Order: sequence, then C-alpha cells, then structure tokens
Amino acid sequence: MDLDDAAQEDGLTVDELVASSSLPSSSANTAALLETFENRKLSRSLAVPTNDSDVRLRLRHLGEPTTCFAEAKVDRRERLREALVKERQKRLELRLAKGEEDDEGQEEDVRSESEEEGEQEEEFFTEGTADLLAARRDIAWYSLARAKARIGIQRHEAKASLSTIVGSRRAVFDPLRRFTSLGSQPADERPISVVRFSPDGQQLATGSWSGALKLWNVPSASHRKDFRGHTDKLGGVAWHPRSTLGQSSSAVNLVSGAADNKVCLWSLEKDTPLHILEGHAARVARVAFHPSGNYVASASFDGTWRLWDLEKHKELLLQEGHAKEVYAVEFQGDGALCASGGLDAIGRLWDLRTGRTSMVLDGHAKEILSIDFHPNGYQVATASGDDTVRIWDLRTLSSIYTIPAHQSSVADVRFFKGRDRLKLSTSGMYLATAGYDGLLKIWSADDWQLLRSLSGDNGKVMSCDVHPDGQFLASGDWGRTFKLWGAL
Repeated sequence: MDLDDAAQEDGLTVDELVASSSLPSSSANTAALLETFENRKLSRSLAVPTNDSDVRLRLRHLGEPTTCFAEAKVDRRERLREALVKERQKRLELRLAKGEEDDEGQEEDVRSESEEEGEQEEEFFTEGTADLLAARRDIAWYSLARAKARIGIQRHEAKASLSTIVGSRRAVFDPLRRFTSLGSQPADERPISVVRFSPDGQQLATGSWSGALKLWNVPSASHRKDFRGHTDKLGGVAWHPRSTLGQSSSAVNLVSGAADNKVCLWSLEKDTPLHILEGHAARVARVAFHPSGNYVASASFDGTWRLWDLEKHKELLLQEGHAKEVYAVEFQGDGALCASGGLDAIGRLWDLRTGRTSMVLDGHAKEILSIDFHPNGYQVATASGDDTVRIWDLRTLSSIYTIPAHQSSVADVRFFKGRDRLKLSTSGMYLATAGYDGLLKIWSADDWQLLRSLSGDNGKVMSCDVHPDGQFLASGDWGRTFKLWGAL
C-alpha cells in the first residue's frame, strides 16, 4: 500500500493525511504514516465482544487493566481494540526476530494466520426468536414484491428519450432555484432537533431538546397539537407510512425517541403515548418506520439499534456491530435493508431477511449523523461531522461521490421521495442537507451539484425535510424555530 492508497482508505487526501500527522512531511516518515493507517484499518476490521464482562475478561488475558477511572463501556471496548492490534504487532515482530524472512509472502502468511485465528476467537452469533424468524419471512415477501415493481418501472423509464429526461429535470429544478424563506415560527424553549412532514404533506412534526413533540399545519405554520411523554432531548421522529393517507387517527401514527431512553408510539387523537417501548440503556437518537408499517427501528447511544414489532409492542432484534454510539437509522424503500450510522464514523447496511451485514460504509473521518436511501433502491447518502455527504452504491459496494456539503457538521440529509415512490422520473432527483454552518442546501441527485443555498440566519440548522410534493422544505434551528421554504 502506498501513501495515496492509505489516504484513500481513510477517506482523506494525501495532504490531509500528512497534515493530520504530528510527523513532518518527508520520505523518512512515510513508513511510519503507513503503519499508523494500517493499524487504524486493522482496528476497524476487528470484531470485539460487546458484552462488558467479556471485554473485561479479554483485557485481563492481555495483561491490561480491566477498567480505568471514569471509563465508559464504549471506551473500554476501544481500548480492547487497541490492545488487540498491539498484540498482533508483537506476534509478528516475534516471528521476524526468530529469523523468518521478511518477504511479502511470509508477511501475507502471518496476516492470513492472524486473521484466521481472529475469526475463530471473535466470531459469534445470538440465536433469534421465533417472532424474529416470522418477521424476517414477512419482510422478505414484502420487499421482494416492492423490488419487483420498482425494477419494472426503472426498466420502463430507462427507455425514455433524452429530451424527456431534460424536460423533466428542468421542470423539477427551476422552482428549486427560486426557493426562499416563507416564514419562521418559534416552536419551543430549546433547539428544534428534528422536523418531518406527514405523508399527505399537510402537517409538520417537530421535536426539540426539551422533549416536546408538536404538530403544525402546513403551509400556515399554525400550531395544531402538543404531545406529552418525553422528559429529555428528543432526537428522532417518524411518521407511519400510511398516516394521514387512510390510517386511523386512533392507531399508531407517529414514533419518537429521546434521551430518556424511551421509544414512544403516538396516535393523532391523544396527547399521551399509546405505548412506550423500553429496553435501550442509553439515549435514543433517530427512529424510523419500516415501509410496511409493521416495524420500527431505533438507534441508541447504548451501541445498538433495535427492531420492534409494532403490533406486539415487543423487541424483535437487538443489533450490535458499532464500536461507539449508534446515531442514525433508516430503512430502504423496498424494506429489505436497514442502514445504521454511528459515532465511530462507520455505517452498516443490514439485510433484514438474513440478519447479515450487506455493506460497510467506511470512509467518513468523523461521526455519521444522518442516513437516507435514494428511491432508486441502490444508493444511500450519509451525512457526517466531517462536513461531507457521501453517496454509496450498493451495486459496486463503494462510495461513488463525496459532496463537500457544509463548512461544519452535516446534521441531516433527506432525498425528495414524492408521494408516489414508483414515479422515479421525478422522485429522487434532488436531496436536501442541513448544516451546523447555518445553511440549508439543495443538491441535484444525478451530478451532485449545488442547486440552492438557503441561509437560516438563526444558528445551526439541526434538521431538514422535503415535502412529499416537493413544494416546500422545512428546517429546524438551534434558535428554537422551524422554517418553511418554497418558491414565491
């Protein structure tokens, strides 16, 4: 691996790679730089135990302290990772010291032996329940039918003429370039952390750090309803896919998650939760509804994301796999995949039908704060604290584009999906991003170029969403307000 490869592997330019090191930029230190990034790569690839007692036991076997002062469980797992990397380095140095040749083949043998040994020691699984098996089968049948319909539409639209495509693109993009602020509404006593339009586009749900969940009319921005249930920072809100489109107002229409470790299910008739899903051991960040409306996912600072059965109000799956807190979670439009993003700067795509990891999204330099799937079903966007949005392609299992989106953390990313998910000629043609630099931006989803930059003038923009018809954008601000944007 040369210096360019090391930089690409870690999601940096060569200049950034050198600048991030305390060593001077010289050929004498190239080997040290490469070793640093090889160790980082190896550390990310290791699967360490998630049970804290197992982590302590492994540390004891390695001769490390089982705990340090004020050390959290997540920090202890990171320390174990570093100890495992050091142990493997010592093992390799010992072999070389015994006189074995330091050639490429010998090093590969040592690495292969080490990887094989690591797999035997670290690979583990937890047997699922009968309810989880039934859910996986249900999701498989549901997603196969959705995927078949989507692919059929895509094949049909692939035959469209260039003039038709250009005309459709112009019809969508021209109004976006005229977007401006339609009004700002004070919404709470603390920052507005999340905004989400209802499926019919006539209501907007806002959540704040006070724990308040509120509904507002669109486009008047008049107050509609307050919900009381959370007592700490509300980080995630999602609408049931059929809410306001035929779903009974007395049934579950909304889900929310907050720092009180609770996931609350809400109807549109009561101001208190219909049900509270408990199980997370730390703050709940983002939440999401499965496209079928039968399941809910929640991401948490306890290092897991969980899948819940909406009808039985019970936990179906506790999914580990991140080295640090899990912040973002989202379902693919077909319903086959779930994406999770953590403060470990890693995203993962999970196949809900098998439980396996389909793809690891490794490239961001800092935490992943938001994830959204393109309606085409094979692209996903991740927003990060490294000020960028990365576009990933499931077909090539790689990052295909990096958008230098903001000058500070990108807090939210949302594709325009449209009311009709299968109307792909317009659905998915652009995405919106919210940044801590105080800007809301709109980007084309074919060449990833900036279409419009909107200034909130009220501090950090913490969340954004796109109206189902594309008529409006909504943003939630650090300044305790939400804003509606549209073309005059």
